[in-house]
Amino acid sequence: MNKRCRFHLGYHFLAVLTVAVWGVTFVNTKLLLSAGMLPMEIFFVRFIIAYLCIWTISPRRLFADNWKDELCFLFLGITGGSVYFIVENTALQLSLANNVSFIVCTAPLITMLLAILVIKSVRASVPLVVGSLTALIGMGLVVYNGHFVLHLNPLGDLLAFAAAICWAVYSLLIKRVSLRYKATFVTRKVFFYGILTVLPFFIMASFAELPGIAPWRFPLARMTEPVVFANLLFLSVMASFACFLWWSVAVKKLGALRTSNYVYLNPVFTVVASSLILSEPMTLIAFVGSVLILIGVYIANRQGIAQ
Repeated sequence: MNKRCRFHLGYHFLAVLTVAVWGVTFVNTKLLLSAGMLPMEIFFVRFIIAYLCIWTISPRRLFADNWKDELCFLFLGITGGSVYFIVENTALQLSLANNVSFIVCTAPLITMLLAILVIKSVRASVPLVVGSLTALIGMGLVVYNGHFVLHLNPLGDLLAFAAAICWAVYSLLIKRVSLRYKATFVTRKVFFYGILTVLPFFIMASFAELPGIAPWRFPLARMTEPVVFANLLFLSVMASFACFLWWSVAVKKLGALRTSNYVYLNPVFTVVASSLILSEPMTLIAFVGSVLILIGVYIANRQGIAQ
């Protein structure tokens, strides 16, 4: 294995590590929800702490080079932050978790389709398409874990699809700005605009009762409780501060399409973490699905690793 190959493998490992952490966040979020926190409250606190963390290593520069790039950062904060988390969590309240998980995890496929449509230089190779579809089938097996129940809720499923589109747009936009700005600056801007654009939803909640949207309710005094403090710390420092930074670096070096394919691994890590921490069963079908995901991701990214 030559030096350049090992160099690229390091970024592939970084993408896998990021998705592994994001896969575990399902468990952390579930524990916080059980403690009484609302989805919007969890998002707001984790992004505030993550923003303070990133500020310590990227404090000087405030604005982008021009207003177009600043507007791009605004859309990154929306598609990878506030709106993404709100529509996903609202979808979970309206539809089955399996349906939502499956639809949201189609983001890599949507990323590929969007890239082909809007970026002239992008061409889908046969390994990329075959690997993506193989991983998609495996991901479906893992998500449903041997308990397939079809229950359509048009609004909930539409919101889940909107979340998948949000992440696909985020993946393509992050590649654009990562070419000209440091990963720390990009990540800090994403956190800032994510926090800024979630505030109107809290204001809206004061005037209307909407699914998944409510004014702040969780008592601040309970933030010091071990289960709340520990899980919020993990979500803020690891899943947000570190992972968004790692993801920006991986997308910059590997490209949006190859990096996005690792999102298919998310359900695998979720199933493993749920089995170990929450004692939820992992069936043979889920295991087979995990193997298919690994094969699919390997096929889709093999060309990139060999470069």
